[in-house]
Amino acid sequence: MPAIKPRPRSLAYAGLAYIVAAIFLLPYVEMVVSALRPANEMLDRTYVPTHWNWHNFVDIWTTDFGQSLRISLEVASGSTLLVLLAAIPAAYYTARYRFLGRTTFLLLVLVTQMFQPTAMLVGIYREFLSFGLIDSVIALILVNAGFNLAFAVWILNAYISAIPVELEEAASIDGASRVGTLFRIVLPLALPGIVTALIFTFINAWNEFIVALTLTTSPATEPLTVMLNSYIGQYQVDWSHLFAGSVIATFPVIILFALIEGKVVSGLTAGSIK
Repeated sequence: MPAIKPRPRSLAYAGLAYIVAAIFLLPYVEMVVSALRPANEMLDRTYVPTHWNWHNFVDIWTTDFGQSLRISLEVASGSTLLVLLAAIPAAYYTARYRFLGRTTFLLLVLVTQMFQPTAMLVGIYREFLSFGLIDSVIALILVNAGFNLAFAVWILNAYISAIPVELEEAASIDGASRVGTLFRIVLPLALPGIVTALIFTFINAWNEFIVALTLTTSPATEPLTVMLNSYIGQYQVDWSHLFAGSVIATFPVIILFALIEGKVVSGLTAGSIK
């Protein structure tokens, strides 16, 4: 069978896609190369250093980087779990029941997305100060969960509303309870929406900086974003550790995408074959 030659238009699209991908990857490549540069070559106008310094990735663990990495994982994971536990029942109820004030409730949930954490820093600080939660991981988890809950409710509401009610009715006829129907029918079909809410919440909590900088006062409770900012001093910048820490900080997100990629595909095809 003769090989099919690619069309010129397909080749053009493929070449354009590679160019766009290279543009997006270049900053990360520069970050990795800078992390491997010796300190005396950091300001050299060369693309490749003359000597590769791998000690930056080793020496950074002698600082508080490991502890800050653990705190960021706790905050991002805790916020994501809390958001999913609250958003799934809220989205399911608003998608399946028509109650008085439903539209108003969904609009109020959407309105909360308009508030920026920066504009409410004083109120957030005073509230957690009154509860004695300043300089604690719990405060960071609650704040990040609160600011990401609205998006999760909306995206899950849209996915669950698109699932035919007849599937749940058929399951209830077969003897499944409301909870059983939720876990066996609705959640598997809404898995792409759940994964979207999970990724959105995790990345936002992982990258959050301004609230963490305000609510933490000691290095023992600083997440990774605040800790990396400490490498930037008033008169000098520790570029080696800053770039090395930034490279390491990207790995948890990459690992998360690698682990859940299959779940997204399975969720998209769930229920397509009887």
